[in-house]
Amino acid sequence: MKHTLIAAAAAACTLAALPARAQSGVSIYGIVDAAVEHYTNADAAGNGVSRVPTLGGGLFPSRIGFRGTEDLGGGLKVIFTLENGFGVDNGVLNQGGRLFGRQAWVGLAGSWGQVTVGRNYNMIYVSSFDVDTFGPSQYGLGALDPAVPNGRSDNSIAYKGTFNGVTVGATYSLGRDTSSAGGASGTACAGESASDSSACREWSALLRYDRPAWAVVAAYDRIHGGSGAANGLTSSDRTDSRLHVAGLVKGADWKLGGGVLLRDNQGSATQPKSRLYYLGAAYNVTPLLVVDGQLAKLDYRATGNDTKQALLRATYYLSTRTAVYLAGGRLDNDGIAAVAMSAGGSVGAGLAQTGIITGIKHSF
Repeated sequence: MKHTLIAAAAAACTLAALPARAQSGVSIYGIVDAAVEHYTNADAAGNGVSRVPTLGGGLFPSRIGFRGTEDLGGGLKVIFTLENGFGVDNGVLNQGGRLFGRQAWVGLAGSWGQVTVGRNYNMIYVSSFDVDTFGPSQYGLGALDPAVPNGRSDNSIAYKGTFNGVTVGATYSLGRDTSSAGGASGTACAGESASDSSACREWSALLRYDRPAWAVVAAYDRIHGGSGAANGLTSSDRTDSRLHVAGLVKGADWKLGGGVLLRDNQGSATQPKSRLYYLGAAYNVTPLLVVDGQLAKLDYRATGNDTKQALLRATYYLSTRTAVYLAGGRLDNDGIAAVAMSAGGSVGAGLAQTGIITGIKHSF
């Protein structure tokens, strides 16, 4: 009995010494976006195809996520996000089959910003927010450069903070991509090598300034190759670099955004340098109806293998969470270019392509 009382008293003292339980919360969120599309010239013979796309919805890629915080006091919080991507057509996991392929990180946040460790977005992806009118939709800049909507890094440390309208951010990855599947999301460059400290490293940086009616942003990203990596980056001294400069202006019912993405890809022997220009606009016809469009051109320097893209879309909101949409576009491939209108789609080399997509998006 005496030993029991002593143990109980020790436990009570220990609990008394601990801080009060911090407030915490976890939320589940997601998007389910399903669409049907048809596009022409899906192969060299000029045949068209109708399909339910797997890689993304007409507005946003489908996802399920878990987001949580714990208040540690003194303005300090623990934060985490786990988010997967999936295809509505068959329920498979996207991003190369990862369980949490879109995001998987944990970190600390305060008035100084936030630091997170895990699978983070890089700053090229973050810099496209708002300025790219179509964003990560099935028809958008991702057709011309898949790295824009798939800018994520494994084994990374990320920082982002906003101070009086100025946002700064940076990421550093010790091994940018451990997957060999998933297209632009999987490039088989695991890194974290004892024999090569530069293999598969990646770093990115961002600077953005926001005002009520306009914003400007610049971001830079560089990835290093490694043994066995895809896309020609087969050694650590080969790099693929992107510089994104963009801006937007907006009013009560409209927005205009555009920019340029400069790329220097040492993994390509024939088309190492390119420039991607884009300009988009959105207009709220009514509080429930939005019409937007975008023009873009992918220009490979010193070659005739360029691609031009024109998009138009109408979105009608049935509620704050649910919308239906109809989008169409035209894509012209010059020379031997074979860029498809639809993410994960196909096209005959040098052929133009016309596509139309309609669907429904629900967020929760």
